[in-house]
Amino acid sequence: MALAVCAVLAFAGFFALGTWQVERRAWKLDLIARVDQRVHAPAAEPPARADWPRVNAANDEYRHLHVTGTFLHDKETLTQASTRLGAGFWVLTPLQAADGTVILVNRGFVPPEARERASRATTEAKGEVTIAGLLRITEPKGGFLRKNDPAADRWFSRDVQAIGAARGLNEVAPYFVDAEADPSLSPQAADMADYPVRGLTVIAFPNSHLVYALTWYGLALMVLGAAWFVWRDGRKRAGRAPGGSSENAPHADPSPRPDAHRD
Repeated sequence: MALAVCAVLAFAGFFALGTWQVERRAWKLDLIARVDQRVHAPAAEPPARADWPRVNAANDEYRHLHVTGTFLHDKETLTQASTRLGAGFWVLTPLQAADGTVILVNRGFVPPEARERASRATTEAKGEVTIAGLLRITEPKGGFLRKNDPAADRWFSRDVQAIGAARGLNEVAPYFVDAEADPSLSPQAADMADYPVRGLTVIAFPNSHLVYALTWYGLALMVLGAAWFVWRDGRKRAGRAPGGSSENAPHADPSPRPDAHRD
């Protein structure tokens, strides 16, 4: 009896986990479709100051925006990066709008040899500019298994609030913008452009939920099969036990034997 209860609980648990993974797969496919729609939509205005508290990953991550303002190049921040061009840094530069609000713009990737601002000063835009790119949500927990160290100016993630505080910025948006590549350049030409290199945003959502679902459902079927074999084996054992009935058990012949003696 206890074995049967355990089998039922195991089957129900594995089946529930498989169903949960099916639901997660549907959610992930919907998310991928929504993000793809945002990325390829025409660039729109950034969220207004009054809407900042409502900006979140589910509704806003990877929205295609265009932002206008003046770069504060003397307040740039380098954060550790790993890209298809190798290891290096992202260049985050504050962009101050006419109303005084600030949006951090990821102007692109630089290798270690180009980390010094003086080595790429010729690529710094002057005056008011408009930048198109993708909205990204702040990354407050560090990265590469290491926490940000503002005191030492060592950054492993793009923590908007911490970077803004370290640079003495006010009215900083709770998100940053990954600048997109120059549409007039091919991907190969963009990679060879002056630093920083833009347009290296990676949009990838792992989607192994179908494999997980099949695994859980497979385990549920294995439990069901094992329970059936145990039940069948128990039935056979019961049939061979003393006092049990079995089709193969010998039957007593009620007729008298021919050689029986009478008194």
